[in-house]
Amino acid sequence: MLKDKNIILGVCGSIAAYKSATLVRLLIKAGANVKVILTADAANFITPLTLATLSKHPVYTQYFEEETGVWSNHVELGLWADYMIIAPASANTLAKMASGLCDNLLTAVYLSAKCPVIFAPAMDLDMWKHDSTQQNIETLISYGNVLVPPGNANVFPA
Repeated sequence: MLKDKNIILGVCGSIAAYKSATLVRLLIKAGANVKVILTADAANFITPLTLATLSKHPVYTQYFEEETGVWSNHVELGLWADYMIIAPASANTLAKMASGLCDNLLTAVYLSAKCPVIFAPAMDLDMWKHDSTQQNIETLISYGNVLVPPGNANVFPA
């Protein structure tokens, strides 16, 4: 099902970011091509080197990579993907996605993507239950995005 599919994995700042290494490994094992976009806060929880090693692609962290001089074209990344998965999706990123704010590479790629988008929120229970978060999730679902609810063991198997 995922053989030769191109998948953008967006990783947000959450303690659950460490689980993205397992997700990349499983997607690659299923035959997918995976490119990872790491938000600045996500890099506090998992390193770009770990995800680059597993995905066999450079990890994208910003529009312009100062070390390499490479421009990360959000439109090209959005068009490359057959699927976009945002996991873990922080409350901050969900709010940006719901309102169309694109102040980082991940949210700009989200707005440029022409593929199905799957998001898996990960946050503190009080944040999850907050009316603002629930409204943002409803908005994202109304846009056609697919929610993987917190606590779904099938998303990140041990």
